Amino acid sequence: MSGAAPGPAFVALIPARLASTRLPEKALADIGGAPMVVRVAQQAAAAGARRVAVATDAQPIAKVVREAGFEAVMTAPDHPSGTDRLAEAASILKLDPEQIVVNVQGDEPLIDPALISAVAQRLAVTPAAAIATAAHRIDALADYLNPNVVKVVADANSMATMFSRAPVPFDRDHLAGFPARIPAELSAALRSRGLPLRHIGIYAYRASFLAQYPQLERAPTEELESLEQLRALWHGYGIALLITAAAPAAGVDTAEDLARVRALFAARSRE
Repeated sequence: MSGAAPGPAFVALIPARLASTRLPEKALADIGGAPMVVRVAQQAAAAGARRVAVATDAQPIAKVVREAGFEAVMTAPDHPSGTDRLAEAASILKLDPEQIVVNVQGDEPLIDPALISAVAQRLAVTPAAAIATAAHRIDALADYLNPNVVKVVADANSMATMFSRAPVPFDRDHLAGFPARIPAELSAALRSRGLPLRHIGIYAYRASFLAQYPQLERAPTEELESLEQLRALWHGYGIALLITAAAPAAGVDTAEDLARVRALFAARSRE
């Protein structure tokens, strides 16, 4: 994907906090002369968002965002999840219930604007869904078995039926002796069906769903897997999937990630 295609009117909300265990204050980290959170806002604007706002509990973040010409919404510091923070921001902005809101993570300065727009479009054309998100095929066995790689299973209409950190779906013929006997590679049965799928952490919501989300009881599956989206499935909300051809650029979680992104921006500036 590259370049945002014409799509539905949507609002981009970017949750951003100063607190970060592995890379403190990473939202303010300089990338090619601009804070990371501003770089993310620029990508959201390039996607065609009618409005871009950063939802934060930190005045330093709000300050740099506003100086760059974007909106900043001050939210409570004690939200249990990023979705709860977005729900408060959507309420403050008084968004129409049918407004499509795309959650763009504040640590993904390389996110493709076309992906942002496409996820919004996926929700716009799927009336049965309250949420849309993205996924791509997993090709490496190590990723399939890695609990930090979230897997998603889709139905015939590319609607999500489950998300898990476990290797799902699993080829029955490979169950014997697992996990003591781990397959050498993904089975032909999975590969021939374009499976398994890795979840990409970008979401489009209807504002009406965001308004309801904080009142929804936490799901047992959500608590076990530590995956917020399972709350929506548990309560019967449809999640539409956008299946992409490839994985998006990685976000920034560590100092090494930050160095990689800075080097890329420096190379682009020399072109």
